[in-house]
Amino acid sequence: MGKIAVAIIVSLWVIPISFVVNKIVPDPYMDEIFHIPQAQRYCRGDFKTWDPMITTPPGLYYVSLAYVASLFPGMWFARAVQSFPELCSTAYLRSTNAFLAIICSVLVYDILITLRPSLGERKATFYAILTALYPVHWFFTFLYYTDVASLTTVLAMYLASLKKQYWASAMLGALATLSRQTNVVWMVFVAADGAIRFCEEFYSVDCVKRADDKEKLNKDEVVADKSTLTAPTLRKRRMGSSGSNINSSKSVVIKNACHAQGFIDDILDVAFKLWCLKWKVLVSFAPFLMVLVAFVTFVIKNGSIVLGAKEAHVVSPHFAQMLYFALFSAAVLAPVHFSLDQVVSVCRSLWKNKLCSSVQLLIALIIGFFVVHLFSIAHPYLLADNRHYPFYIWRKVIQAHWAAKYLLVPVYVYSWTSIITILGKSQRKIIVVLFIATTALVLIPAPLIEFRYYTIPFFFLFFLSQNDANMKLVFVVALYIAVDMFTMMMFLFRPFHWDHEPGAQRFLW
Repeated sequence: MGKIAVAIIVSLWVIPISFVVNKIVPDPYMDEIFHIPQAQRYCRGDFKTWDPMITTPPGLYYVSLAYVASLFPGMWFARAVQSFPELCSTAYLRSTNAFLAIICSVLVYDILITLRPSLGERKATFYAILTALYPVHWFFTFLYYTDVASLTTVLAMYLASLKKQYWASAMLGALATLSRQTNVVWMVFVAADGAIRFCEEFYSVDCVKRADDKEKLNKDEVVADKSTLTAPTLRKRRMGSSGSNINSSKSVVIKNACHAQGFIDDILDVAFKLWCLKWKVLVSFAPFLMVLVAFVTFVIKNGSIVLGAKEAHVVSPHFAQMLYFALFSAAVLAPVHFSLDQVVSVCRSLWKNKLCSSVQLLIALIIGFFVVHLFSIAHPYLLADNRHYPFYIWRKVIQAHWAAKYLLVPVYVYSWTSIITILGKSQRKIIVVLFIATTALVLIPAPLIEFRYYTIPFFFLFFLSQNDANMKLVFVVALYIAVDMFTMMMFLFRPFHWDHEPGAQRFLW
C-alpha cells in the first residue's frame, strides 16, 4: 500500500470511464465550449486571442500544454499524430484532468502522511481513495473544467508548505492562482498555517532544549550528591526521586511553554511568537507576499477579479453561501456528522458550559435567520439553467414553501456546530478560525450557488478534521460510489432537449 497503490486504484476507474465519456459525449459540452477552443488556440501558438466569456486565468491551458507536449514525442514516433495541434482534441484535453486526478489522489496521500505520520499507509491509502471518489471532484475529472487543475495545484502548494519548501509552495500558489483567482485566498491560508507551524516548531525545539538542559542540570546535581551519600537505599531513593522530577519538569515545561489555552490566549501566543521571529518568518514566507502583491496589482489593473463575463460575476454579499457549504459538507460526510454518536458528542460539548453555549446557539440562530432572509441570492443562471442539480435543490427544497428556507436554519447551525466540534478536537482554535475565515472570503463574494466552489474547502476540512471513524467512512465510500454512478448515468444516458437551443442537454453538478 502507498502512493503507487493509490495511483493504480484511482486509474482503474479514471481510464475506462474517460473512454466511455469521450465515446458518448465526444463534443465539448457546457463550459467546455469555451475552454477547449481556447486551449486549442494555445496549442497553435496563438496566445493573444482570448474568449471574453472565460472568467478564469489560463493556468489550465498551460498545464495542458505541458501535458500534451509530454505525450507528443511518443505519439509522433508511433505515427499517431503528425503535428502538435492534433493532440489537442477534446479527448486528449479532457485526459489532462484524468491525469491530474491521479496526481491529486497521490498528493492527498502525501499530505495525510505528512500531517499524521502515525496514520499508517493502509489508512492513508483508504482516505486518499475516499477523497478521489468525492462526487463533485470525481465527476469533473472527466470533463475539461478548471476544477481538478485548481485542486491539484492547491494541494501541491499545501504539501510543499508542510514539507517546509516555502519557495516551491509560493510558486505553486502562483500556478494555483493562475488556475482560479480565488486560490490566492487559499495561498494566504497555507502561508498563515505554515508560519504558525514554523513558530511552533521553533519554540518546541527551544522547549525541548530547555527541558534537556534542566534534565542535565538535575543529573549533575544527582552525581554531586552521590559522593556524599553512602547508604544504598538512600542513594536509590534519591535517584528515583530525581528521575521522576526530571521527567515531570520536562513534561510541564513543554506543555506550559508550547501550548495556549483558549482562543484569546491562542491568538496572543501566536502573535507573540510571530513577533519574536518576525525576521525569520518574513524571510521564509516572502515569496507568498510577492505572489499576493502581484495578484493585487492584476486586480487593480483589470478592474475586477474575473477576466471575462464580468457583468454575470459581480461580487455580491452572498452570506448564505456559508450556510449552504456547512450543510453540503456535513451531508457528504453524513455518517460522520449526522450519526447518533456525533449528535451526542455535540450535545455534550455544549452541555459543558450550558449558559455560554445557549447564548452562542441563540446568536447563531438569529444570525442564520437574518442571513437567510436578507442574503439568499438567486442568480439568473441558477433560476434559468435546469442542467445543474442546484436548480432543482433551490426550487424543490429551499423555495418549496416560503418557510422552507427558515426551517433549514437549525440544520445549518447544527452542521457548523458539528464541523467546529470535530475540528476543535485536533486543531488549535486559531487554525479553526482561519479556516472559517478563508472559506468565507472564497464563498461569500460568489453570487452563484455552485457545488464546485465547495471542493477545495471540503478537502481542507477533511485534512483538518483528522476523523478516524473508519466504519463510518466505509459507509461514506459506499455513498460516494452510489452518487457517482447516479450522476454519471444521468449525464450519459438521460439527455434532454431545449426548444430554444439545438443539441442534447445533460445533467451535471
